[in-house]
Amino acid sequence: MKTLTINGTKHNVDAPDDMPLLWVLRDVLGMTGTKYGCGIAQCGACTVHLDGIAVRSCQTTLDAVQDQKITTIEGVGETPNGKKIQRAWLEKEVVQCGYCQSGQIMSATALLNTNAKPSDADIDDAMQGNICRCGTYVRIREAIHTAAA
Repeated sequence: MKTLTINGTKHNVDAPDDMPLLWVLRDVLGMTGTKYGCGIAQCGACTVHLDGIAVRSCQTTLDAVQDQKITTIEGVGETPNGKKIQRAWLEKEVVQCGYCQSGQIMSATALLNTNAKPSDADIDDAMQGNICRCGTYVRIREAIHTAAA
């Protein structure tokens, strides 16, 4: 049994140590906002925060989490930068199909947590590996600049 702190709440989890955090969140705890995309940490749909750092939960095992605080898309809106990002996402109408957006929002929030005024190059670097099949990259960048303003 392992105790995880997710979005400020403690959860007791009985799962194998090598189970990916993504499946712990979705299948064990029923938190389905974090999406499965590729399973090899290349698309970014499964991005969550571990102590504020964006990580791919499909390749992060339960035993790798240790005592870190986990933030998912369900809780990021309760953080100051997460709230700004979500508001800007709506204002700039970023979402098209929406499948990748939880991962995009998590990566964008992690960026603002470390860089309050990112340049286009900073945004491109931070968002690299978050794939949007609909191609809303221009609106994503605009939303991040809006949130940072």
